[in-house]
Amino acid sequence: MAHDFSGFDYIIQPGWNNSGPEHWQSHWQQTLAATRVANHDWGTPQLDDWLAALDAAVASAAQPVIVIAHSLGCATVAHYAARYGNKLAGALLVAPADVERAGAPVALQPFAPLPELALPFPARVVASDSDPFSLPLRSARMAALWQSPLHWLRDAGHVNVASGHELWPDGLAHLAALLADIRQSARLRTPACA
Repeated sequence: MAHDFSGFDYIIQPGWNNSGPEHWQSHWQQTLAATRVANHDWGTPQLDDWLAALDAAVASAAQPVIVIAHSLGCATVAHYAARYGNKLAGALLVAPADVERAGAPVALQPFAPLPELALPFPARVVASDSDPFSLPLRSARMAALWQSPLHWLRDAGHVNVASGHELWPDGLAHLAALLADIRQSARLRTPACA
């Protein structure tokens, strides 16, 4: 079944060290004619720089924005919501990295602690029960903080090329479900014509 992705602009927010050409985010960037956030430094991420780059991408959009985030990109979206409020139509948050975990790389420290607030826009968290960068309890805690539905993938690692997620067509169903929720909410908010 073909999905309807029309009516939105898509922004790809990769995580630490960007997403390579075989990563599902790169494939989706082509499929969705999405914009990739243009961070200056993917290897030594600075929160303010990443937030400014995401905001620049959002500002250049012509339609309501859906951010498709992976790993550290999910933490970026949480901080973005805390700083900029409700500028997004929604977000798909895949394999959120636990930046607060013991032994987290020093490069991720600027993103800790995560803001402890609900996201002001619809979001869907897709997490793996075998993610080496976030234990299931921590992924569940992030989804609860963000007040976003959590959908589990079994034995999916970090949902990246190393775990076999290149084209990841099944992931597009999660994006389609998020869009269906957003469209349904919009219909419920729009009063019926008399």
